[in-house]
Amino acid sequence: MTRFDAAEPADRRKLYVDAITAHRERGSGFLTLEADDETAVGRDSEGESAAASAAELGTPWVQFSDGTINLDCTDAELDVLKGVLDEFPAFKIDDLNRPEEAEGVNVRISAKADPNRIAQFVDDVFLEVYDLPPSVRVWAVGI
Repeated sequence: MTRFDAAEPADRRKLYVDAITAHRERGSGFLTLEADDETAVGRDSEGESAAASAAELGTPWVQFSDGTINLDCTDAELDVLKGVLDEFPAFKIDDLNRPEEAEGVNVRISAKADPNRIAQFVDDVFLEVYDLPPSVRVWAVGI
């Protein structure tokens, strides 16, 4: 891989595909994609900043490993995630974990699909679930 961030929708999806491919070729434990704090400014339906979620759970991120997508979200974001999953019938929630010592919920999703479909889903997570703007920059921070 030669680049590790992208801000345009098509470029982000290409970044995700390239990162998934590099992750698989390297046989690494997992791939981590993270929204850039500088560009992760959106609005939710109540007019609150998407940074409110970041304040609760930290910077929005998505991990991928061996056909599983892992992410943290608030209960409200989980409701949106379930709607996004309706558009991706091959993707299913495998596990919901609500640690007592942490805010939010950790979600594990089986993603038995090709890298392009996974990339579409990941981009929808950043844009719809985390309510980030279409110009959000996402970084491949761990491959």
